[in-house]
Amino acid sequence: MANEGSAFGATLPQTREGVTLADAGFAALLLLVFVGLHPFEVRDSAALLHGADESGSGSVLRQASYLGVFALTGFAALHRGVRVWSAVPVSLLLLLGWCVASALWAGEPYVTLRRAALECVIVGSVFLGVMTLGAERALRIFYWVLAGVLIVNWLSIPLVPQAVHLAGEADPSLIGDWRGLYFHKNIAGAVCAISALVFFFAFMETRRWWDGVLFVGAVAFAAMTHSKTSLALLPVALVVGAVYRFAWGRVLDRQIVLVAALLIGFVAVVALASEWNALAHLLTDPEELSGRAAIWQAELRAIADNPLLGSGFGSFADTGGASPLRHYIGSAWIANISHGHSGYLQLLVTIGGVGFVLALWALVGWPFRRFLAADADDLNLKGLLFAVFVFVVFHNILESDYLESDAAAWVAFLLMLAMLKNIGRARV
Repeated sequence: MANEGSAFGATLPQTREGVTLADAGFAALLLLVFVGLHPFEVRDSAALLHGADESGSGSVLRQASYLGVFALTGFAALHRGVRVWSAVPVSLLLLLGWCVASALWAGEPYVTLRRAALECVIVGSVFLGVMTLGAERALRIFYWVLAGVLIVNWLSIPLVPQAVHLAGEADPSLIGDWRGLYFHKNIAGAVCAISALVFFFAFMETRRWWDGVLFVGAVAFAAMTHSKTSLALLPVALVVGAVYRFAWGRVLDRQIVLVAALLIGFVAVVALASEWNALAHLLTDPEELSGRAAIWQAELRAIADNPLLGSGFGSFADTGGASPLRHYIGSAWIANISHGHSGYLQLLVTIGGVGFVLALWALVGWPFRRFLAADADDLNLKGLLFAVFVFVVFHNILESDYLESDAAAWVAFLLMLAMLKNIGRARV
């Protein structure tokens, strides 16, 4: 069984204050993200129109909720004497600063400022919460929130009709796919995949039977969502995270893993090169990849016309006629897209080449450098964090998670970054 100091104990570590204000603020943040204000929302035309808010005005209740959580988290951090100015890595602060600055050249500066401000609030809440609680305690709260969401999702299938995509969907291929309490099956699939990673590493540490059951339940629910990207990446992330956990503590094993990774990468490049014609057809045919190719073509044309600065943070989707793709859309349905189906292309469209470089360092380079450190401490936790890192980095090839406000996969990635920064740090 897990000892009391482990990240996956059955209960939270005892403190003199019991459950604290910091615990409450962090749990509230996770519930806002992973449950939301409108669980099981009906996907009728009104809901879809509400989800694609052309004005970019957003929800006052949603904004007020996150501001309230940020205030609570900030107060708890200050009360505990946390050095709040050092909570967020400098690389991420520079990226957020660039997002705010992009309002100077954005087509809709108010929308950019409002969305950048919300992004700063969410990032600040995550990093302050983890820094105040410590990585292990924060992970344990995250574990129980994910377990609760998974149980609710399973119970909802026989009890809540809209927990499954129903007839009348604009995209008939969605009908019958499970979505649980989430608005779309791809969100549910990503959350279940990340949950499976958490439960897998919990089982590796504790050997508790219920961690194994939760893992199987998360994988099974993910399978019923038919979220192809998440299902394809889940076993990859599991294997990579497990290899990291078992090999990174020994020099020889670490060197073998690095050599093997280089060989696998080389083979992958050769394989792609040998199938270049088929790949080129896949990427240029607008009907392929569920229409993603058409979106990518429009994005690439937008990037070519504004390569350095981009169109402004938050300007890509749900802005109606102000969308940067409005001049590059060849099909009417693309006007209603909610994201670019590639986090990397969407970064280039919105914050340009300068922002893209800042994002690559803050979101890929900085954490990867920390994972490469020859540190044998907390390998189970670091293995989990590396698995989440690999999952989201590759997930962004076909989906858009980076800097996506309170999107579940993005906040899970932020939690990974914050825990990586605070591994071994005791709660304040």
